[in-house]
Amino acid sequence: MKALRITMTVALTGALALLAAGCGGGKSSAPPTTTASSGIRIGMVTDVGGLNDHGFNALAYKGLQEAKRELGVQVDVAESKSPADYIPNLAAFARRGFDLVLGVGYTEIDAIGSVAKRFPDTHFAIVDVANEDLAGHPPNVLGLLFREEQVGYLAGYLAGLEAKRLPGKDIVSSVAGQKQPPVDRFLAGYRAGALKADPGISVLNGYSQDFNDQAKCKAIALNQVAAGSVVVFQVAGGCGLGALSAAKEGHVWGIGVDADQSFLGPHILTSATKKVDRAVFLAIQAVKDGRFKGGDAVYGLDQGGVGLGKISPKVPQGEVAKVEQIQQQIVAGKIVPPRIFNG
Repeated sequence: MKALRITMTVALTGALALLAAGCGGGKSSAPPTTTASSGIRIGMVTDVGGLNDHGFNALAYKGLQEAKRELGVQVDVAESKSPADYIPNLAAFARRGFDLVLGVGYTEIDAIGSVAKRFPDTHFAIVDVANEDLAGHPPNVLGLLFREEQVGYLAGYLAGLEAKRLPGKDIVSSVAGQKQPPVDRFLAGYRAGALKADPGISVLNGYSQDFNDQAKCKAIALNQVAAGSVVVFQVAGGCGLGALSAAKEGHVWGIGVDADQSFLGPHILTSATKKVDRAVFLAIQAVKDGRFKGGDAVYGLDQGGVGLGKISPKVPQGEVAKVEQIQQQIVAGKIVPPRIFNG
């Protein structure tokens, strides 16, 4: 797996930079961090998961801090405590004349569409939302998108191989937050990948309708483990940490999401990662360089924008090699994972 991770790193330092060239208020609950260099100001509004979600928001914040260090921009963060905070937090940064206002996550779709219309001279970017899905397709908004179905397919393929290798029923599962396009792209790829590895496998899924309450995701995952699931894939942000806890208690594999969540313990099979931090950094760089354009920037396996995190050393090397082969086939276009999930 070492070679696979090196490939991702090289792609991020090269190919993603090429994409960047093409893509052209409430009180902050986190202390503002500033630097006296470029004068460019960047504001970020988290979703309700907050900066300590060990995933999505944390990655966006990492990209923000990297931009501060490397590009000399000034940054500020507003953590949203509820969805009602989205519009006030976004509007506050725009009203204060920030050069770029970042929204983190699909739950901010309506808020950023509304605020971008009110402040047409302000640049906005939002993670996981396509510009075409915003009302009026505002030209001042850049959507930062990922090929979740590609890395979901890899995670599902590995899960299928493990289900086939381990004793018991061939069952794997997923615990999702809400039914949203990026979530369902993960799920669609996961199911297809598992079936590719093991055509006779059963793939269970449950929605918690929540991205924060770990107890809700844990309850769903415990039921899945009781039904025979040997691998649980969490696609529910902070809530999904409860699903991974259930996997640990049930002595089955867990698969993390967004960030590499192998730090949670040896029960983590791998993680389906998204380079949210890099996408955020590149959007900020485009603003600083005067190249920012609305529309969409899309990051897949071929750009290193998604990929598997650390794979457990307990996994046979033969399975790792098979996963690497599947990745190569996806990049070459020989396998096109589905993007639509019905379940």
